[in-house]
Amino acid sequence: MEIIPAIDIMKGQVVRLRKGDPNTSINYDLFGTPLQTARKWINEGAKTIHIIDLDAAMGRGDNLSVIMSIIQQTNISIQVGGGIRSKEKAELLLSSGVERVIVTTLAFKQIDKLRELLTIYGNEKIMIALDYLHGNVMMKGWTSATGLTLGDAIQKFRNFGVKLFLLTSISKDGLLSGPDYGTLQNAMKNPATKIFAAGGISTTHDLLKLKQIGLRGAIVGKALYEERFSLKDALKVVKVQSIKR
Repeated sequence: MEIIPAIDIMKGQVVRLRKGDPNTSINYDLFGTPLQTARKWINEGAKTIHIIDLDAAMGRGDNLSVIMSIIQQTNISIQVGGGIRSKEKAELLLSSGVERVIVTTLAFKQIDKLRELLTIYGNEKIMIALDYLHGNVMMKGWTSATGLTLGDAIQKFRNFGVKLFLLTSISKDGLLSGPDYGTLQNAMKNPATKIFAAGGISTTHDLLKLKQIGLRGAIVGKALYEERFSLKDALKVVKVQSIKR
C-alpha cells in the first residue's frame, strides 16, 4: 500500500482544513513553503506526493504557479487535484509532468471529456475523487451534491474504464478520528478497482488496518503536520507488515 503525504495549498501556503471548511484553515508555515514541504516528504521517503489546490477547488483563484514550481524543482511522482474542471487544464498538468490528475466535477459534468482523457492518457493517469457525506458523493469543493451514492458512482465510472478512485470521507476529514473503515471495505469488493483513501487517519494502526482491507494507497495529511507520527515511521510500519506476511 502506498503512503502518500498530502500538501493542501491555499493562497500559496500549506494549510489543512476541517471537513473542507475554509474558515477552519490552519497554516503550517513552520514546514516552510509548499516546495520546501515537498522536499521534506521526499527526504523522509515519499515516492508520491498528493497536492490539492484548495483555491481552485473553491473557485477563487489558483496556485498553479506554485504547483508548477514543485513539479519543475523535484524529481518525484506527483498527483494533483482541486479545480481541474476542464480537459485543457488536465492536459496542461499531465504534459507538465504530473503523474496523475484527480477530477470530480469534470467527471460528473463532462463525461465525454473524461472519456477523451482516458483514451489519450490511459486509466493510470486519471483518478476520480469521490468525496462523500452520509453516503452521497459531493463535488465543486464539497458544496454541491452529485445525486449519486458512493457505490453507484464507483460503478458508473468503472463502466467507462476508470480504475483509480480516491475516496474521502468529508465527515472524517481533518478530525484525526479514524478512517471510515466500513465504507472502504464495501468499496473494495471489486478487485479490479484500485482504491485510495483519505480522511481521519491519525495513527500508524489506522494505516495497518487500511492495508489489511486491501487499499492501494492512503493519503495522509493532518496526522503528519500535527506530528502524530512521522512519514518515515509510517513507511517502516507498513513495510514491516508486508515482510511478515
